[in-house]
Amino acid sequence: MRLAPSPWTMNHGLLIIICKKLPMKKMYFIFMAVFCLHIARAQDVFITRHGQISFFSKTPMENIDAVNNEVASALNMQTGEIGFSILVKSFHFERALMEEHFNENYMESDNIPKAGFKGKINNIAAVSASKDGSYAVTAEGDLTIHGVTKKVSIPGTVLVKGGQLELTAKFKVAPKDYNIKIPSLVADKIADAMNVSVDCKYEKK
Repeated sequence: MRLAPSPWTMNHGLLIIICKKLPMKKMYFIFMAVFCLHIARAQDVFITRHGQISFFSKTPMENIDAVNNEVASALNMQTGEIGFSILVKSFHFERALMEEHFNENYMESDNIPKAGFKGKINNIAAVSASKDGSYAVTAEGDLTIHGVTKKVSIPGTVLVKGGQLELTAKFKVAPKDYNIKIPSLVADKIADAMNVSVDCKYEKK
């Protein structure tokens, strides 16, 4: 017996057809909206569309610093599900040439426009959204960069204040783990691992 496709499957296919005709930024927000609807099956869902992710590389030759203030994220406080959707071209550098090289030579952002994380905070039960305080958490899941997905475990902190949540985290990412090729000519200017910082302020959906 053949089963009829679920409404999600049918709508997802239609969404892909529609989004192929839209500019990348509109596609990004549509897919994020669908993701938030998927994660928001409980009432205790917090979202942001202006989270911050930055990375820093320090070598004797050169420091590299980039910031993205357009990170979309959703956090389900009942289940611990958490996700991030990141437009690679929204990372900005102090020098325009460095930003151009980042997008064209390393991240290939025209062909691989997004990065992201989808996983779960495994000790979410220890966090109370109604009680001010600082809570140590650990998120485990899939980190996707440059089209490559790796299982990761990331420690962080959830700060609850006045009913609002702020999530911060710091971790390292090695470009070689995500098939990001660094030309030998500039290898001494880029660290083997980038220091990544996350700072997202959420509001209840």
